Amino acid sequence: MQLSESIQLIATFVEGVIAILALLIALQKRKMYGGFIAITFALFVIFDIDRIFSLNISAGLHAVIFLLACLSMLYAVWLMWKDR
Repeated sequence: MQLSESIQLIATFVEGVIAILALLIALQKRKMYGGFIAITFALFVIFDIDRIFSLNISAGLHAVIFLLACLSMLYAVWLMWKDR
């Protein structure tokens, strides 16, 4: 396994941890933005797992996953800004 592959696996694991922590924020702190951050990073994990393990998800589905992740984070940031 090359160094770049190891780094990508570690980064994907960290994305998963972030998704779990964000979900805890949503559930325990009752902050809706936590749920959208969790969705964003869960989608990033799916995106990365496909790339790492060559699951052959279509380019169109890849684009949709990435767009949904971006829209989810945009909404989370808007909720955080509104929460001030």
